[in-house]
Amino acid sequence: MLADRAVLRLEGAELRPFLQGLVTQDVAGLADGAPRYAALLSPQGKVLFDFILWGDGEAVLIDCEAARAEALAKRLALYRLRRAITIAPAPLAVHWAADGTAGVPDPRLAALGRRWLGPVAAPATGWQAHRLRHGVCEGAAELGDGETLWLEANGRELNGVSFTKGCYVGQENTARMHHRAKVNRRLVAAPISDDPRARVCYPALGLMVTLRRVEALGDAHVPGWLAEALAEADAADGGAGDVATDAPAG
Repeated sequence: MLADRAVLRLEGAELRPFLQGLVTQDVAGLADGAPRYAALLSPQGKVLFDFILWGDGEAVLIDCEAARAEALAKRLALYRLRRAITIAPAPLAVHWAADGTAGVPDPRLAALGRRWLGPVAAPATGWQAHRLRHGVCEGAAELGDGETLWLEANGRELNGVSFTKGCYVGQENTARMHHRAKVNRRLVAAPISDDPRARVCYPALGLMVTLRRVEALGDAHVPGWLAEALAEADAADGGAGDVATDAPAG
């Protein structure tokens, strides 16, 4: 069990259209057993909440940061207006395993391991180190609260956005960055230093999460999936050299 995660349950006849016009991912096609990574953005395209959506029949379950679950529920309720949609905590826990056959692959990156929802159990260990080793950032401490553009937070590479679903909050800036292939900064994990751009430090891991310009990543960990994205952007921009990779691809 990932003790820092919680689950919200959303139900109602207008639920799918409601979420479809709100979050970055295509909710209309969300199926049971095939979760999707998504975010709720500010109108400027900056991350307010990131989460994983799970289909449960006509309902939708939101696998989110436990410390921000209440705030997310309140924000969704603000957008709900008079729609007959219920938003409530679900008596479920989020579970993770680095390998095995339980659950399904993490929708962000298969190398993150397996994920599923189920009854509360003993807390898992090793998740944070495993996640950061693969260069995946999540939650308000790392992504910030309305501070980071979704594509700077690697939302595109981690399967957290649909560019064919139509409008959603923050869609204009997000789509513009995507079509111009111009993401100037990236959220990355790096060895702890006095970097003034550091968002959060994890002394036990010797790592911090920081937002850096793509031409000045320095000692940041650049996993294979990010190196590939940077190389593609570099080629589209005329080619300024190869990007080294120092962590597993996925």
